Amino acid sequence: MKIWFVLLTVLLIFINISSLLVKGEQQVPCLFIMGDSLFDNGNNNNLLTTAKANYPPYGIDFPDGPTGRFTNGKNTADFIAELLGFDKYIEPFATVKGVEMFRGVNYASGAAGIRDESGIHLGDRISLNRQLRNHKVTISHMSTLLENNMTLIQEYLSKCIYIVGMGNNDYINNYLLPQFYPSSLLYKPEKYATILAQQYEKQLKTLYRYGARKVAVFGLGSIGCIPAELDLYGTKDSVCVDSINSAVLKFVDKLKPMIDDFNSNLPNANFIYINVTSIAIGDPSSIGITNLAEPCCEISSFIAKGQCSYGGSACSDRASHYFWDGFHPTEAPNKATAERAYTALLPTDAYPFDISHLALL
Repeated sequence: MKIWFVLLTVLLIFINISSLLVKGEQQVPCLFIMGDSLFDNGNNNNLLTTAKANYPPYGIDFPDGPTGRFTNGKNTADFIAELLGFDKYIEPFATVKGVEMFRGVNYASGAAGIRDESGIHLGDRISLNRQLRNHKVTISHMSTLLENNMTLIQEYLSKCIYIVGMGNNDYINNYLLPQFYPSSLLYKPEKYATILAQQYEKQLKTLYRYGARKVAVFGLGSIGCIPAELDLYGTKDSVCVDSINSAVLKFVDKLKPMIDDFNSNLPNANFIYINVTSIAIGDPSSIGITNLAEPCCEISSFIAKGQCSYGGSACSDRASHYFWDGFHPTEAPNKATAERAYTALLPTDAYPFDISHLALL
């Protein structure tokens, strides 16, 4: 009796989603999210780590207060869910239950990287390899609810959108911290970028093997321009730390050819690349942002340097600040990034097309 109740519940979800898609209210049946702190919405809350944001002033502008989002309000993944027509945000893997996973799951984790060791000096974090394993667990649960009908599961997943944003911590919390990690001593920037891209390629192919067919891969921003790196390295006569941006660009430049390779050689694959650097280079003043360098919240100087102090103060003009803390944007640039990822403003924003077109496939 119980299995029939579950099957009926799942069937109703399918019918409801189909209805939403027909009405144009929700453009895809589900959204799966993998990434780091830019997308994390609570997966780190119960981990033994300093990389967490479930305390004030994080979430000062979010309806539910501090939830584990590393910003003052919504993050980019939240806005993308809205743009795709979801009526509520995608649940984190840490708390999602039962049939709710058919709407999608957010696996993102602060301090996580492509490489398993990235961010380890901060404590526990869910690397991309672990996020992929968690997705496999999700698929297993979905399969159980549908009496192991993998054909139906694969068909369903092929209609979902996946967004993946990884690599920031492989620089910020790995390559750029020689006191903790040997990577910069072992590899020159080009070699490190090559090794990183090769591992990322294998991981994205694993995601494809699990059933993903519509995947938006987010590139890295200008890490050499974030407050924490400016504070750590200084800039001499430049606005940003040019050596960092140069090193990161060597990895970013490998993403578009990777996308082309996937789309050419993986049957029914539709991968797109979101050029975060292109989006960020636009005119911030056009969306009211005038402060490009100073964090909005009071910065912690010991437990998690670069993050907001627990219960610390926050600026009142948050909409005019690009950075919330030493690493993460405020809600305003998060919204702008999501909007241009969804509907490209410039041809360089998304390749070969944007998320709104991906949803139509």
